[in-house]
Amino acid sequence: MDKEYDFSKGKRGAVIASPGKTRITIMLDDDVIDSFKNKAESSGRGYQTMINEALRQALDPESAPVTLRGLRKVLDERLSA
Repeated sequence: MDKEYDFSKGKRGAVIASPGKTRITIMLDDDVIDSFKNKAESSGRGYQTMINEALRQALDPESAPVTLRGLRKVLDERLSA
């Protein structure tokens, strides 16, 4: 290694902490992770972000984003009333 690099004051770990986020270790089934990774790859989003959104939706179903299926269900209910 070149002598011009001085890592004597370097620290291990993330360079910039993400505010409002906590790093944890969690055990998930392989098929669950594979499913999220496949969906993430096809949508161009991060699989961990998608898992976070799924957990958030499970905590508060009202906070879920509106989907076409959900919109159709609400419209069908309102129009049939």
